[in-house]
Amino acid sequence: MSKEINIPENIIGLTNSEVVASRKEFGSNEQSHKTEYKWWLALIEMFKEPMLLLLIAVAIIYFVLGENSEAYFMLAAIVAVSGISFFQDNRSRKALDALEKLNEPLSTVLRNAVVIQIPTREIVVNDIVIAEEGNTINADGEIIHSNDFSVNESSLTGEAYAVFKSEKSEKKEVFSGTLVASGLAVYKVKQIGIATEIGKLGTAILSIKEQATPLQVQIEKFVKGMAVIGIVIFLLVWGVYFWKTKDLLQSLLKGLTLAMSILPEEIPVAFTTFMALGSWRLMKEGVIVKKIRTVETLGSATVICTDKTGTLTENKMSLQSVYAFSTGELYEKESWSNPEAQAVITTAMWASEPVPFDPMEITLHEEYQKITSNDIRREFTMFHEYPLEGKPPMMTHIFQNQEGKRIAAAKGGAETIIKVSKLNTDQKNTIYKTIDALAAKGYRVLGVAQSSYSKQEFPDNQQELPFQFLGLVAFYDPPKGNIKEVIKQFYQAGIDVKVITGDNSATTKAIAQMAGIKNTDRIMEGEAIMALDENERLAAIHDSTLMTRMFPDAKLAVVNALKNDNQIVAMIGDGVNDGPALKASHIGIAMGKKGTEIAKTAADLILVDDDLSKMIVAVAAGRRIYTNLKKAVQYIVSIHIPIILTVSLPLFLGWIYPDIFTPVHVIFLEIVMGPMCSIVYENEPAEKNSMLQMPRHLGSTFLSLKEMAISIVQGIIITVGILFVYQLTVQNGGSENLTRTMVFTTLVFSNVILSLVNRSFYYSVFTSLKNKNNMMVFVNTITLIMLAMIIYINPIARFFEVEPLAFTQLLICGGVSAVAVLWIEIWKWNKRSKKNYLY
Repeated sequence: MSKEINIPENIIGLTNSEVVASRKEFGSNEQSHKTEYKWWLALIEMFKEPMLLLLIAVAIIYFVLGENSEAYFMLAAIVAVSGISFFQDNRSRKALDALEKLNEPLSTVLRNAVVIQIPTREIVVNDIVIAEEGNTINADGEIIHSNDFSVNESSLTGEAYAVFKSEKSEKKEVFSGTLVASGLAVYKVKQIGIATEIGKLGTAILSIKEQATPLQVQIEKFVKGMAVIGIVIFLLVWGVYFWKTKDLLQSLLKGLTLAMSILPEEIPVAFTTFMALGSWRLMKEGVIVKKIRTVETLGSATVICTDKTGTLTENKMSLQSVYAFSTGELYEKESWSNPEAQAVITTAMWASEPVPFDPMEITLHEEYQKITSNDIRREFTMFHEYPLEGKPPMMTHIFQNQEGKRIAAAKGGAETIIKVSKLNTDQKNTIYKTIDALAAKGYRVLGVAQSSYSKQEFPDNQQELPFQFLGLVAFYDPPKGNIKEVIKQFYQAGIDVKVITGDNSATTKAIAQMAGIKNTDRIMEGEAIMALDENERLAAIHDSTLMTRMFPDAKLAVVNALKNDNQIVAMIGDGVNDGPALKASHIGIAMGKKGTEIAKTAADLILVDDDLSKMIVAVAAGRRIYTNLKKAVQYIVSIHIPIILTVSLPLFLGWIYPDIFTPVHVIFLEIVMGPMCSIVYENEPAEKNSMLQMPRHLGSTFLSLKEMAISIVQGIIITVGILFVYQLTVQNGGSENLTRTMVFTTLVFSNVILSLVNRSFYYSVFTSLKNKNNMMVFVNTITLIMLAMIIYINPIARFFEVEPLAFTQLLICGGVSAVAVLWIEIWKWNKRSKKNYLY
């Protein structure tokens, strides 16, 4: 933090040794202590998983039956399944820990007479903390210096209005968890952590779990439904097999085999993995995901509402023009030596905060420093102030020196300053023409006025002071260099763009046109929007592209109206007044560098470098993650169907070899499928048409029967192919072991081909093969190597009760697998011929 803060010189903050002593005595500034991760507890937790419990049950039965080799294989399978699960859990946890560390808030403190930023948890009692507009107060303390300081204490009191406080007032305490609504304060920390007022409320508030997302709920419902079906079929198979054989343990084993084949335990694992690793990948791209549920929503945004300053523009306010009312002249940067122009700049500086933090106010102080030969700022102290308020807002500061000389200066929205000044109609028209000319260049225009008020008692409202209009100051905040391309990509992705700003219409229109935003003639102001009823407001919002002179309530109303219209709303902002809208939107996006802490707290995503192009990256990532999760689930459903039917149909239909698969065969397939659906498909790159599709509806689910129809058909056709191989082998006099080998090999081949085919439900498998995914190659190669070992290495073959296949037999298995899976390529070709981009 580079700016100088005017606080008493004898205050230097704590020294390093004092910080250590204070921390030792009072502890850290943490509201609750996170339970330390213990790997062995995570392992124990895994053994509550249904699949592991089934494996343990099967292993016990094998031991009871005296089939020790099968039992040991099951124990090895338990290690393998838990190992894969542990790896995935650990990978997800590390990704989330990294995100948590990045999301940790920073606080500005004075230590050793130097202003520094530290993690909030490192604040200690007696620290000197500096809080500006948009910051969160991160400890309880007492104000020792302030400028135009007000704080929103609704987190403690429930009252949403701002309370003004200063070192001179009775109310000089600030409390942790409250938000700075305006100005700046320097406070001395009195309480930290659980000793603060919010800490005394208990940790229950802080440990509230996030509500499950719609997709999470759908997945849980789907898995529970499959589990119920699994239990019913398990009991049915157990009963039928026991009725036929009167062998309790063998029938139980058969039932458990089927239960393992039905349980889709990979789906919840895949969901967690995709969300966590998706967030981690975005973090590496410069997008911090504060709430993991946001990843699910990203790709479905239909409307992006963006602020102008700092989002479309660079937030680098340079003073470009000054209009002096006394001369009627417009002065450019090169001609500010004129005394009248200097008077306007000087008055605008006095109307700013003494310690500026707003880019425009910083510029005014810098320009004043350049034009003055006698800097009198230190001679005057603030005598009375009116904060920024009104629609459009204005602010007034009154300073006084030791001789009693006063300076009363006001600045704000030009319309408001004109309104409070004594001007005739012709004068107003002349000023408005100048404003329009400046705004047409994309300049942000503020009015400047002064007052000669000399009484000791001040009116309640600054508008009641007698003002003399001095002129205008015009700032230029250029559009970001890449903004035109970013906006173009939003439109290509089917996302509507609306600009919601506090600036005036002419300036906003000029900047919006430079940014490549469409329909910039469709403009509406905040007051007009708020005057409409709900139906009229929604129609007006849909009909408007630029919404100007917006205030917090109006921004919030726009977001809520669009949400009520079933739009998926992303809100981008960086200021205090964006907070409510950011919080209310489906996807709140704040700027990392220039965004206020209030905006960052309310947001779901933070763009680290304030680069809006990262939103394109985020939307693309959201679509990739959702689509890949859908592919993974479709793959799971498609491959589970033939496993279930191959285990059950020979028994129900009374075929010659009812025990074609045993638990060892099913668990081998489960070990192959687990990494495929979570690790491999998560690593799948985005398809080239992903950003050309219209956003999906948030309420849509790929778990519905309609969405899953193609996967069910895939599974059934693979089953037909496998059962065809079964009957073909039997009809040609094949033994049980040969039939099992042919069926098992066909299923493994089908699994490999299916994993490749399902990489896209639009592009051909040959196109998909060009997309680099090393994990896909690795897992499928390992699968085929393991299949070869099972078939051709005698001890393993005996264990799996299979036998070596001749080349022609392998060709039959491969040919049937190819036909059973590759038929979908015709379906995809038909889709492409119709140019139907939707999945």
